[in-house]
Amino acid sequence: MTTVTLSPKFQIVLPKEIREELDLSSGMKFEVVAYAERIQLIPLQSLSALKGSLKGMDTTVKREKDRL
Repeated sequence: MTTVTLSPKFQIVLPKEIREELDLSSGMKFEVVAYAERIQLIPLQSLSALKGSLKGMDTTVKREKDRL
């Protein structure tokens, strides 16, 4: 486990190993979520980057006979 320090400007530096493992680059945007005394950083992706990510997903919906 790697430890980081919060700077006086409330900034942290992500360790190189983590940046490389997750293929992070400078300028990326993240959603920051506080959850159960943790901080989660979720990389934001453009809609075009998500194209095709749900390929093969079953989109059929079972409906009752009286519902159309």
